[in-house]
Amino acid sequence: MSIAYKPDETFRDDFVYSNSDAAILRFPFPFIEDEYMYSVNIEPHVRGGETGAFDAVFDVDEHYIAECRERAMVLEQDPNRCMVLPHMMTAQWDTLELIMESLAEDYPEDFTLEKDGDAWTWTNRPLGIKDSFVFGDVDSLPLEPFEYITRQAQGDFTLQDQRENNLFMDGGMVTTQADWSLEFDLGMSFHEWHGPVPVAHEINVFDRALQYLLRLQYGHPVRRLNWTMTVNPRLDTSPENYPIWGPDRMTLTPENIGGKLHLRVELQTLFRLPRSNAILFGIRCYLASLDELTSVPKWGRRLHRVLRDLHPEIAEYKGTTRYREMAVEYLSQFDDGEPTSSGIGPDVESL
Repeated sequence: MSIAYKPDETFRDDFVYSNSDAAILRFPFPFIEDEYMYSVNIEPHVRGGETGAFDAVFDVDEHYIAECRERAMVLEQDPNRCMVLPHMMTAQWDTLELIMESLAEDYPEDFTLEKDGDAWTWTNRPLGIKDSFVFGDVDSLPLEPFEYITRQAQGDFTLQDQRENNLFMDGGMVTTQADWSLEFDLGMSFHEWHGPVPVAHEINVFDRALQYLLRLQYGHPVRRLNWTMTVNPRLDTSPENYPIWGPDRMTLTPENIGGKLHLRVELQTLFRLPRSNAILFGIRCYLASLDELTSVPKWGRRLHRVLRDLHPEIAEYKGTTRYREMAVEYLSQFDDGEPTSSGIGPDVESL
């Protein structure tokens, strides 16, 4: 597949960012029905599905080059956005192998992995990278293996070590997160890092999710969608930088909300790693403005209904309280009251 990259996009300052029609139609719209409540909503992560974002193991799209540049900028400002505890080195190599093999298989025009025993050569054409190294030898790479390869992938990644019948976040590359901190959460157990989430604990979502993940098998990855909303197409909405992005919420008006308010969707993927038995948790972030989403009639209707009827505690946790009424009012013009089909697909082939 040939990808028309948009290398000049920016996710800060002047926000030069938009989705092509093709990118809108492949957007992983997260709502399967006209209302939203937490659920485990996990399904097998196989190639293919209701959105083109599911066509590859690790999705690469038109924003790839710009997102990798943004990641490098964040890491230059704050190197602690990538941290891995020492006992996770085997999981680092597991991650490198999984991402390299998957990208080379799904995007052979852009990525190549050549192997001669433990002597590997990796070529990343969009980023102009070509490195030969010895698999398992940290000194043969310019960076530790986890940081090396996740700098070349879209979205965030965390490493969960499984022990004591629990999962512990013992590593991560986190530069595009929705208001949580790797440095704060590093080493926490599954329930500890999910502690701030309201309502879900009361309905035992996380108890069931943990038991499911502890049984995750190698070769059978799973995925789910999560969402929040972001003012401006800003990837780095970390608590460390809240003074930078927090005031954005005050800039919304009824006149500009369609272009400035973005649905922020996480395609979350979980892989059991073969040597370490750790779990790699991918958190791929997608951004689309209300104007872009409402170009798909089904999504315009559904997003209006979801936000209008959202549970108050969930609305507060998602950070929508300040502008939700404004967003609902804006979206109401795209809701003609017609029924919507089940599932997340756009129901149209062109815009």
